[in-house]
Amino acid sequence: MINLLKRLKKEFLKKKLKDNEFLFLFDDPPEDEYVVFDTETTGLNPKTDDILSIGAVKIKQNRILLNDRFYTVVKPEREINEETIKIHGLRKKDLENGIPIEKAIKDFLRFIGSRPLVGYYIDFDVAMINKYTKKIIGIPLPNKKIEVSGMYYDYKIGTIPQGFVDLRFDSILKGLKIPSFGKHDALNDAIMTGLIFLKLKSKN
Repeated sequence: MINLLKRLKKEFLKKKLKDNEFLFLFDDPPEDEYVVFDTETTGLNPKTDDILSIGAVKIKQNRILLNDRFYTVVKPEREINEETIKIHGLRKKDLENGIPIEKAIKDFLRFIGSRPLVGYYIDFDVAMINKYTKKIIGIPLPNKKIEVSGMYYDYKIGTIPQGFVDLRFDSILKGLKIPSFGKHDALNDAIMTGLIFLKLKSKN
């Protein structure tokens, strides 16, 4: 029944697709391949905030393909305040040299293809991407989503008597003995999330 509903939803979205160039989003995903991604944004509300950068890497056969990565900075369509700049670390100069959001989204879609998407609190990042894909190609992302904080919770909960699992990003890195790259930008966070995913995937 669940598979039938998924197929029906997929067919419904395919009919709503406005640009046939992106029909590849509905292809069967390549075997044992994933895309890990992260976004930097002006805030935490997908309805009112905007994407400033997108970082992503591909995983194939349990290896992060650092030579096959995606990173782009988006030129904002409105003025960005100084406090926001302090959070994401992108300078005004970086943003002024960014690319238009429509090109960024289309390039990102070509990069991910039909692969499952992996992320840390991925629902937020997907919601930010969907804000634009709905306007540009008429549909939200049809890709499967995998949440690493949920994987980590399932892995840890049986070992903690009091039933509390610290799901902060740096705490997960520490708990899995994965080194932090220090600088938090979209690409570095995507790579570290990929390491989290592979470590947890190996424990299943």
